[in-house]
Amino acid sequence: MGAPDDERGAGLRDRIEDGVLAAAIGAARQLPYDRRVPFMGALTSHLVAPVAGYRKRIRDNLALVCPELPPAEVARLCRAVPDNLGRSLIEIFSPQDLLRRAEHTPLTGPGFEVIEAARAAGRPAIIVTGHIGNYEIARAALQARGYSVGALYKPMRNRYFNARYLRAMSHIDTPLFARSRDGLARMIRFLRGGGLLCIVVDQRIARGAPLRFFGHEARTALSAAELALRFGAPLVPGYAIRRPDGLNFDVSFEAPVARDTPEAMTQALNDSLEVQVRAHMDQWLWTHRRWKLPRRQSAGRAEPRIRP
Repeated sequence: MGAPDDERGAGLRDRIEDGVLAAAIGAARQLPYDRRVPFMGALTSHLVAPVAGYRKRIRDNLALVCPELPPAEVARLCRAVPDNLGRSLIEIFSPQDLLRRAEHTPLTGPGFEVIEAARAAGRPAIIVTGHIGNYEIARAALQARGYSVGALYKPMRNRYFNARYLRAMSHIDTPLFARSRDGLARMIRFLRGGGLLCIVVDQRIARGAPLRFFGHEARTALSAAELALRFGAPLVPGYAIRRPDGLNFDVSFEAPVARDTPEAMTQALNDSLEVQVRAHMDQWLWTHRRWKLPRRQSAGRAEPRIRP
């Protein structure tokens, strides 16, 4: 029996989408790194974003949580956010260039000393970040200093591009753990062995806790805090923020979140990320469905099948 028509249609759409993205990435990789990154940013901002509906999603999210922003700033963010998305994507698909640059990326903040102490004691530690700047830079910078940094990830809906993306991330560092039964079991073994794990927590999880982000309910997974409590691991907010030159980064690790209930600890993570986003509005992925938008705004809008 053949696959249903809708399944075949989705598979064909995924193959076409993967092919277009692979061609764009391949073309960009022909350029030197310092031209490749801004090229991919401009391509995503001016060509991909209008077609993919990114600008509408950015406007809808900003209208919900930052209605006070002037129209000129909203227009700027509609260009700048996809630019950072494109830059981040090609950086991940340039792992050797990224690792060389990461060797010279400074690591600062009180949380870095905590991470160093955990490694020296053979204890696990958990870094929590969001889709701001380029979170893979932090993993690359730590890897360049001899750390092995595992990462928990949510598979993309486009399985063809997801496989391509995983290969690129694996060149930066391993192990990688999917949000699946097998992936979570391997991740737990990794933490029990004293591993350093990075988790991105700013995606909307339907069954997540109803916490606050930018003053609105944002369903958030409690897993990072629950793991930290279970294994006695410090829970360290960490961020890789893009510098004004568009190519280099500053990586900082904040003091660990105080041990409390999983809900309180996760709210502290949301609060930490919000401070970073407000300081760097153009570097956060406002194309996410982070909040449940009013029906008139969200109707007919499909979840993006590709994300960095």
